[in-house]
Amino acid sequence: MSRLFSIVVPVFQNEANLGDTVPRLLALAGALPEYRLELVFVDDGSTDRSYEMLKDHARRHPATIRIVKLTRNFGQTPAIQAGLRFARGDCVGIISADLQEPCEIFVDMVREWERGAQFVIGEREARDESAVHQRVSSVYWRLIRRYAFRDFPALGYDFCLLDRQVVQDINHINEKNSSIFVLIYWLGYRPVRIPVRRTVREKGRSQWRLTKKVSFTIDTLIGFTYLPARVITWSGLAVGLGCLAYLAVVTVAWLAFRAAPAGWLTVVGLVALLGAMTLFSLGIIAEYLVRILDEARKRPPYVVERCESFEPGSGEARAQGPH
Repeated sequence: MSRLFSIVVPVFQNEANLGDTVPRLLALAGALPEYRLELVFVDDGSTDRSYEMLKDHARRHPATIRIVKLTRNFGQTPAIQAGLRFARGDCVGIISADLQEPCEIFVDMVREWERGAQFVIGEREARDESAVHQRVSSVYWRLIRRYAFRDFPALGYDFCLLDRQVVQDINHINEKNSSIFVLIYWLGYRPVRIPVRRTVREKGRSQWRLTKKVSFTIDTLIGFTYLPARVITWSGLAVGLGCLAYLAVVTVAWLAFRAAPAGWLTVVGLVALLGAMTLFSLGIIAEYLVRILDEARKRPPYVVERCESFEPGSGEARAQGPH
């Protein structure tokens, strides 16, 4: 019996892309004739026609396409986690619905998997995007490389292929407020790297807003590094040393010249500085407490409204659960 190759595709407001994306992914069946192909599209609470378009494609390709519909928009990481739970393949690929990385590289990834690789990534060697977008993204990836994984891809990755064992490892983790791609890297499997070029999004509008990038960066730093907590320690130490140095200067001035500095300006400045440091430290602690509260509530990272595929020849959807 031929092996099964699954591809998980998170979908959010991708109406403009799906008309091109689905045929390109389906064409992989011809490039990998010795494999059965399964496309698992996860509709992450889209409000456009993405879900209806996916159902149309699923009716035409009932043996290949499965749709996992979430109740609302939970975010990229929960959507991919949901897709991995429903994917049944011996190896599972992950790619964005806009196909800014060429899905045809999956053929090379599968060949690497056949040679024993458990984790294959499309490592970006260049990005055909605006300078501002590249600079903002590069800050995030530099932080990951410096404070979490020094060998993490310099330009990041969100295009990869996983062995079934890696998928099972991910499925055992229900961590929230995380980054799925950093989490996969955290597992410790040594990746095989295939260089790719990230192209400009040709259709539709990216939902990856600046606020989401900032939130994503904070989640990753808290989830995979000790940097925020260390900032409190380092800041407290620096302010403490500064205060001791200032006290020494004031004491010497008093003993030598019987002169005290102007009182109100000094007091106001020190109180303002220490107050700002206190609020900043409390903010970092609050970020940790919020995440601890999320984990203590035991709420799932996503809620599946339905998973469906279509009976060949009938056009009727049938509900399915994870394998």
